[in-house]
Amino acid sequence: MQIQEQVIAEIAKEVVARLRIQLQPQAAAPAPAAAAPRDGVFATVDEAVNAAFEAQKKVEAMSLAERGRMTNILVRVSNDRREELGRMELEETKVGRLDHKILKLTNMRYVLGVEDMRSDARSDTTGLCIIERAPWGVIGMMLPVTHSVPTMVSNAINILAAGNTAVFGPHPSGARVAQYALGIFNREIQHELGVTNVLTTVREPSIEAAEQIFHHPKVALLCVTGGAAVAKAAAMSGKRVIAGGPGNPPVVVDETADLDRAAECIIAGAAFDNNLLCIGEKEVFVVSSVAGAFIQAMRRAGAYQLDAAAIDRLTKAAFTFDGGGGGCARAHVKKDLVGKDASVLAAAAGVQVPAATELLFGETDENHAFVQEEQMMPFIPVVRVPNVEEAIAASVRAEHGYRHTAIIHTRNVETATRMARAMNTTLFIQNAASPASLGVGGPGYFSHTIATPTGEGITTPLTFTRERQMVVGGALRII
Repeated sequence: MQIQEQVIAEIAKEVVARLRIQLQPQAAAPAPAAAAPRDGVFATVDEAVNAAFEAQKKVEAMSLAERGRMTNILVRVSNDRREELGRMELEETKVGRLDHKILKLTNMRYVLGVEDMRSDARSDTTGLCIIERAPWGVIGMMLPVTHSVPTMVSNAINILAAGNTAVFGPHPSGARVAQYALGIFNREIQHELGVTNVLTTVREPSIEAAEQIFHHPKVALLCVTGGAAVAKAAAMSGKRVIAGGPGNPPVVVDETADLDRAAECIIAGAAFDNNLLCIGEKEVFVVSSVAGAFIQAMRRAGAYQLDAAAIDRLTKAAFTFDGGGGGCARAHVKKDLVGKDASVLAAAAGVQVPAATELLFGETDENHAFVQEEQMMPFIPVVRVPNVEEAIAASVRAEHGYRHTAIIHTRNVETATRMARAMNTTLFIQNAASPASLGVGGPGYFSHTIATPTGEGITTPLTFTRERQMVVGGALRII
């Protein structure tokens, strides 16, 4: 028993250490001005949770129409102030692209709100069963630096529609803009509906604050969007956790594909916000018989091809390797180039590219660090494979069992079906760019939390509800 306790203690120590690294600010952010209580920004976690706890009683009692008015405020403010908030986020986090940060806020209109809420019923000769969705209460939510305000807004729409409130733990490098936006949302909701602090946070984000949110007795559920270390720390709280996890989405291009469309889609997905999206195309496996034509299609579509020497220079700038050698198993992504523009990566590779270049690409082997690691940079490696069966097998290996996202470009439905079954990912896209899976240029719906490790998938209001059944015995039925 003593050995087991020591092992658990060591695991906890390691997780906290990793979490400290993940929450380390990338750049010093100005301290936000002191906020009024209705702004939702509090000095301590306890104050933030208690305020959200009191607000949740009022939100739960609201009609769906009133909750819909709250979520409409979030969508409206995100759209009306998208340029201001997008610029603030880029200046604070220093990753991504301004035009795409603005677009992400515009896309909040695709997030499901009260329209997703429903009741179900079953009846037979024994009676009637009514199934309702009830809120959890106060939800603790961790935000990533990559999409601070968009993640907060999409989650807030979901949880308010379901009758919950939230206390947010932003990444320190994205805290200032998150607090600023949260204050605007709270003031607008208070003005229109008379309820305050439906969304709260702490003035000084820290590892200690995150741990207090995880373990606070009035926090009923945790939703974590970020790295694996944060998800592990949340899981140790003993509460139910909805966790977004890592992804390394592979793309297969077979001999039947429309190569020009495939190239355009791959560039659109991999270049979006400089490849910060977890769903973004990260590596391409192309069948050898069409590889040359595909590379030409990538060039025509505007991607810039790096030669082997330039890729080698970029790799050295983008990764560190344990022991000082090569090999993808020992590769670690540096933060220096994460989310930077293609021109910045090109300079690191020793080349100069046209100003309008959105994406770099080049040929590598399957074991290259850029193939095997989720690198979040606007460079995509292209690997030639003998046939589509080998392409699918390589995709399974590169995805590492994250079960996140996979993409294929093929006109063969049977091939797409084989890959979908082999990958078993939460998101699978055929003949479209990755954002189509979230309703942007496709029929899906939007969220910045895709719960792959815990299995909920793209979060909706129903994700943040408890199912309750009311049973009426006897002959209460009309058919």
